[in-house]
Amino acid sequence: MRFIRLHRSLIIIIATVVLLVGAAGYALYYILENYTITHIYVDGNEHYTNEEIIDMVASSRFSNNSIYLALQYRNRSITDIPFVERIDVDIVSKDTVRIHVYEKMIAGYIKYLGRYMYFDRNGIVMESSTQAYQDVPMVMGLDFDHVVLYEKLPVEREDVFAEILDITQLLNKYSLKADRIFFDRNYHIYLYFGDVEVSIGDGSGIDEKIIQLTYILPDLVGKKGVLKLDDYTSATNNITFEERSSDISTE
Repeated sequence: MRFIRLHRSLIIIIATVVLLVGAAGYALYYILENYTITHIYVDGNEHYTNEEIIDMVASSRFSNNSIYLALQYRNRSITDIPFVERIDVDIVSKDTVRIHVYEKMIAGYIKYLGRYMYFDRNGIVMESSTQAYQDVPMVMGLDFDHVVLYEKLPVEREDVFAEILDITQLLNKYSLKADRIFFDRNYHIYLYFGDVEVSIGDGSGIDEKIIQLTYILPDLVGKKGVLKLDDYTSATNNITFEERSSDISTE
């Protein structure tokens, strides 16, 4: 009793620690036993299948636990998966999670040594593939002497990549599918829709020019020629079409 009186504070501290450790152990056991994932939903993915995303996300030791997985991907940027910028995991119920995939915006691709090299708005090469993805235009006319995966394409004008992404987004917005985007030596823009070449000019007023394409292109189906929008503005409405009988070339 004397020992207890002399060391009462120490005993209280030890007892408190034991209780806290016990409670923490029980809580951990409860979480491991009751939050095991049996259902996973995936959304936001286009370049990867649901199964591929699940394999990428649920690859660590405790990734079958919904709480652990949600904490692991909380406010986490992705650096090791091409085309993916961020992944969030939300707990739907104890045994169910939803994986939200936020993909990087692809500006376009170039062909290099027989492969398709995809790059983002900063010109960073994101992936080298033998597959051409739909809704991503091929970009031609850029001058570079080498390509390195995960590095920026070495071109003279780096702001051209943001311009390419703007064009791609405008085309997608108005449901237009260009076969390719071509830049000449002065960085004037040409879009190709089958056998129709569209001369855009230096990129000024491109929003209005793309809108005009939605009205004009349906009337040019089956035709070959050059649609000139270089000098078009809402004030001048200067648009001409030069029909050709020969195949269109970018040379």
